[in-house]
Amino acid sequence: MDELIGAAQRHPAKYWHKLDDGRIQCDLCPRDCKLHDGQRGACFVRGRVGDAMVLTTYGRSSGFCIDPIEKKPLNQFYPGSSILSFGTAGCNLACRFCQNWDISKSRSFDKLMDQANPEAIACSAQKYGCKSVAFTYNDPVIFAEYAMDVADACHARGLKTVAVTAGYIHAQPRREFFSKMDAANVDLKAFTEEFYIKQTGSHLQPVLDTLRYLKHETDVWLELTTLLIPGLNDSSQEISAMSDWIIKELGPDVPLHFSAFHPDYKLTDIPPTPIETLIRARQIALDAGLRYVYIGNAHHTEGDTTYCPSCGSELIVRDWYEIKQYRLTADGHCNHCNAVIAGRYERFTGQFGRQRIPVRIGASA
Repeated sequence: MDELIGAAQRHPAKYWHKLDDGRIQCDLCPRDCKLHDGQRGACFVRGRVGDAMVLTTYGRSSGFCIDPIEKKPLNQFYPGSSILSFGTAGCNLACRFCQNWDISKSRSFDKLMDQANPEAIACSAQKYGCKSVAFTYNDPVIFAEYAMDVADACHARGLKTVAVTAGYIHAQPRREFFSKMDAANVDLKAFTEEFYIKQTGSHLQPVLDTLRYLKHETDVWLELTTLLIPGLNDSSQEISAMSDWIIKELGPDVPLHFSAFHPDYKLTDIPPTPIETLIRARQIALDAGLRYVYIGNAHHTEGDTTYCPSCGSELIVRDWYEIKQYRLTADGHCNHCNAVIAGRYERFTGQFGRQRIPVRIGASA
């Protein structure tokens, strides 16, 4: 194991077993990395030391920020509330279009300058008046042990927890990980196996399995995000097929966010997503029967707004991450026709707004 990783960063990891040939197999995600002593998995942060698996980023973060919940994006999970967000380093996917590549693709632990134990994070979130804590920026699946401990500390203080993830995880750790989460935004990166293999180095089916599991076997509030990349996953046929699958397998009430791509990492030769593409995708999904479809990473008030699927009234009008009008009852009913609006709600007393506030959290604060 890398000399930069001292004993303090070698936190015991779960989800592995020994193979007959002497290697250790990581059982966290479908990559099934098989390691000799001193080797790391594809995620870079889970590795073998001696005869055990360790997590090298436990208690170490790339930074903490207080965000609006809509930035995750979650539009129907306590709208207007604030959320303490943080991530670590590494990722178990290899997305060529990663928008957080400096963190998720990091192979240097100088990115992890902020240290905080689970109790310190929960305490800080409560101190700053946050409704919830988000595991984001890189995929929390790869630091599952840390995220789950933070979630326990948050729940002890009455805080909610949110996973922003690609959903690339095996069944057993999936059960344990999501049992600690109150909400998730899952990146459904495309709807073809070819895209997943060529652009992410992974497979589509495990993600679909995670989505079915979340919807049908948990109480986790679920929203989806698809980053539309021109020429790769933005055809009308693919968007239609994906929308039909969501309705059939997850139901019409799962919110779907179509997000704009900008050139980054290894896809700098592809232009940004035109707003017309996002509008077209949203309309296809609505026409297919999805009730809540949003546009992200682009200024489009209609695509930011939550509408009542029963009477069509504007319920939550947003300008970027700022709520301009809020017309829902405390228990999530339309103020006009009293229809139930899918999501998690409480009495709306104000909003955090569009600001983003970096914070420092001491290791034992």
